[in-house]
Amino acid sequence: MEKKSYTFEEIKQKLVNYCVYQDRCHSEIEQKMRDFLLIPEAKDDILLYLMKENYLNEERFTRSYIRGKFYMKHWGRNKIKINLKQKGITEKLISRCMDEIDDEDYAKAINKIYNDYFSKQSGIKTYQKKSKTISHLLSKGYEYDVILDVLENE
Repeated sequence: MEKKSYTFEEIKQKLVNYCVYQDRCHSEIEQKMRDFLLIPEAKDDILLYLMKENYLNEERFTRSYIRGKFYMKHWGRNKIKINLKQKGITEKLISRCMDEIDDEDYAKAINKIYNDYFSKQSGIKTYQKKSKTISHLLSKGYEYDVILDVLENE
């Protein structure tokens, strides 16, 4: 099937709309640009335009991503960090933006997930319930030492 060809301005507008719909990072924009047959100069022009007009803002994307993954999906810091790195976000920027997660909210979330998951386990010994619950929290990206603090405060 032949790809529909667009003018430079049409492609630029499509990418603006893509950014307006939801915050994006550079790697998502570059992936989207691969769909269009653009020469490198055109890609650079579009990237510069998106940044200059503040459609593309890596810090805003990172902050919004962290808030969304923690407050909506209840991911821990480790999982958020790994996923942001896969999107090409630097360690420095990730660290700077982690203050989007309130420490008190983080503690509440991990306690709630722990208690909910622990209470759903049935027909197994307590130490097995604890072990499964720890594994569940690790898979959601919570730090092992933070999980141990929860256990100690049981």
